[in-house]
Order: sequence, then structure tokens, then C-alpha cells
Amino acid sequence: MDELELLKKDWGKEGSTYKKLSANEIYPILQKKSSSIAKTLFYISVGELVFWILINTIPYFSSDSYRERLDAVYSNDYVFVALTALSYGVILLFIYLLFKAHKAISATDNAKKLMESILKTRRVIKYYVIYNLVMAFVSMLVGLYFAIINDPKLENTISHFNNKQIIVAYAIVIGVTAFLIVAVWLFYKLLYGLLLKRLNRNYKELKKLEL
Repeated sequence: MDELELLKKDWGKEGSTYKKLSANEIYPILQKKSSSIAKTLFYISVGELVFWILINTIPYFSSDSYRERLDAVYSNDYVFVALTALSYGVILLFIYLLFKAHKAISATDNAKKLMESILKTRRVIKYYVIYNLVMAFVSMLVGLYFAIINDPKLENTISHFNNKQIIVAYAIVIGVTAFLIVAVWLFYKLLYGLLLKRLNRNYKELKKLEL
């Protein structure tokens, strides 16, 4: 049982004087825990940036066949550069916002401002996850589009499909896309979900102190 749980247990046993003292003691504990969570989220985001850079650069520079396939799919360099720049730009913005959230939580000495900082942190995570899901979907569609138009064999095969084969092909594409999107969602739910639950628990404790 951590320090906050011990204080809450004693809080229910003692009189009103001790209750007031306990509220003053609980606030800095909640602030410290929230700041620690925000810092962890910041470190995870930095780690994620490094991870995606390595995933994208190592195969590209270490495998000629992978580089040739990627260059063939994205024959329009502007599209590939734009998607890459947008992805890394949003991750860097996300890192900056989490760093600001950590600093805001660490510096505040007001329960209301701390609650506002926690809510902002939760919104940043929520929007970031939504963005990544949308980008994953868009990237798959763009990749599939360029794969078809830049691969004569694939384009010729699809052009000879009958209606039933086209429906099956669409069903396979939709199924694979849905599976990958769910996989990405589960990844972020696992990565950020536990920390967000803890942050939300701190927010609820602060609301109790405000009552």
C-alpha cells in the first residue's frame, strides 16, 4: 500500500481536524504522482520516436531489395517525403506538449490548475492516438494505391477480375486494414492505457479534495 492509500485509510478514522491536515498532505502526493506519470509518458513518446526512426531507416539503408520495392511503390518522392515529415512532425509536437504538461504539473501549487493540467495531458494522448489510427489507415490506402499503379503485373491482374473477384479482393483489403488498425489501437491502449488510468484516478482524488 502506497503513502496515499495509507493517508486515506487514516483519514477515515480520525476527526475533522486531521481530515483537514490530511487533505493538505494528500495534494503534494497526488501532484508528485501525476508529475511522475507525465514524465513517463514523455519518455515513452521519445522512445517511440526513436523506435520508428530505426524501423524506417535501418531496413531502407541495409537492404537494397527493400529500398527498391519502396522506391517503386512511392515513385512520387513528394508523397513519401510529405507523409514522413508529417508523421515525425506530429510526434515531435506530441513530445513537446507532453513535456509542457509535465512541467505544468510539477510547477503548480493549486489543485484546480493541477486538475486542468491532468485533463490537458489526457486530451493530448487521446488526440495523438486518434491521429495515429487515422494516419495508419491513410498510409495503408496510399501505399496500396501506389502499389497498384506502379506494378504493371498487379494492375493487369486486377483489371481482369470479374465482379465476384473484385468483391473478394475488397473484402480482403478491408479485413487486413481493419486487423492492422485494431492492432495499432491495442498497441497504444497497452502502451498508454495503464498510465492514463492512473492519471484519471489522481484526477478523481483531486475532485474529492475540491468538494
